[in-house]
Amino acid sequence: MAYESKFKRDDIDELFRAILLLEDEEDCYRFFEDVCTVNEIHAIAQRLQVAKLLSEDKTYSEIEAVTKASTATISRINKCLVYGADGYKRILQRLADEDKD
Repeated sequence: MAYESKFKRDDIDELFRAILLLEDEEDCYRFFEDVCTVNEIHAIAQRLQVAKLLSEDKTYSEIEAVTKASTATISRINKCLVYGADGYKRILQRLADEDKD
């Protein structure tokens, strides 16, 4: 792994290995419903939508109206897109590529 996360730990490695073993959306729903609260799942989904809209050059006001995310959340995600580990960018590109197929 070329990227070294500042959060790297054995238990997080195991969590990520478990996530990589999920085979389909049903597996994801079953796993995440057990692992996360409903609010945590909604928050993660909201963050991804905010990142997607930011990458589409939507304004904070437009994003706030669509996602109901606070401007603080939008700003934090924008910082991740600009200065972060490229996690959002990589996934958004893969989702866009998948949509083209």
